[in-house]
Amino acid sequence: MFKVLDLFSGIGGFSLGLERAGGFKTVAFCEIDPYCRAVLKKHWPDVKQYDDVRALSADQLRSDGIASVDVICGGFPCQDISIAGRKAGLAGARSGLWSEIVRLARELRPQHIIVENVPNLLTGPSERPGAWFGRVLGDVAEIGMDAEWHSIPAAGLGAHFVGDRVWIIASSSAAGRLRWEGCWPTPLGEDQWGRDEFERLVRLEIEHGVPAGSLGRLSDGIPDRVAQLHAFGNAVVPQIPEIIGKAIMRAEGMNP
Repeated sequence: MFKVLDLFSGIGGFSLGLERAGGFKTVAFCEIDPYCRAVLKKHWPDVKQYDDVRALSADQLRSDGIASVDVICGGFPCQDISIAGRKAGLAGARSGLWSEIVRLARELRPQHIIVENVPNLLTGPSERPGAWFGRVLGDVAEIGMDAEWHSIPAAGLGAHFVGDRVWIIASSSAAGRLRWEGCWPTPLGEDQWGRDEFERLVRLEIEHGVPAGSLGRLSDGIPDRVAQLHAFGNAVVPQIPEIIGKAIMRAEGMNP
């Protein structure tokens, strides 16, 4: 069983997907947003939570009874690298938190790191195309890991939004190369996704006064609605970590 440290956890999409793959168990979350931590507490009541990745360390985890970690995962902030963002890159205050993943990996020596971010991480900045991604690959190599990456859109799994993201999987030299055959789940059918989405929107409208089909218009005085929509918007599609989890298990000689 792979023990997972879930960073920038949001509402738990990474952990949900990996645990659905089988062979993965989350041992700690790190998430700064209070609303998201409440969601995590509801679904993983016994898993330790931390709120500041900059303060988290291997010593802290060990003192809390978490002796080792096999997988570090997380979608680090994209504000400084997205097309619509500040373009400060990996030196920015938000996207620069990538370095905390590297620091923790150096301290914990996991077998695998799984990260997600916007496609512009691959190509930016405009004045030095590819420099940001070069930095990521250099950091991964410096801690003795090899990386592969894939652009996997949420739409590829039947979602009605594109959700294009780059997924980077770094593995120690002892791990086998990822094997993807048989890992892809059956996409949700168009009719099924549409019906589920419609029911969700109607439920939002009834319970919270949010007009169906127009999530941007919120009724006044609804507790946590902005926090909820922000959390949903930042969440990863759990089917993708599930695919990656199965590929890791196959590489390690395990049957997902």
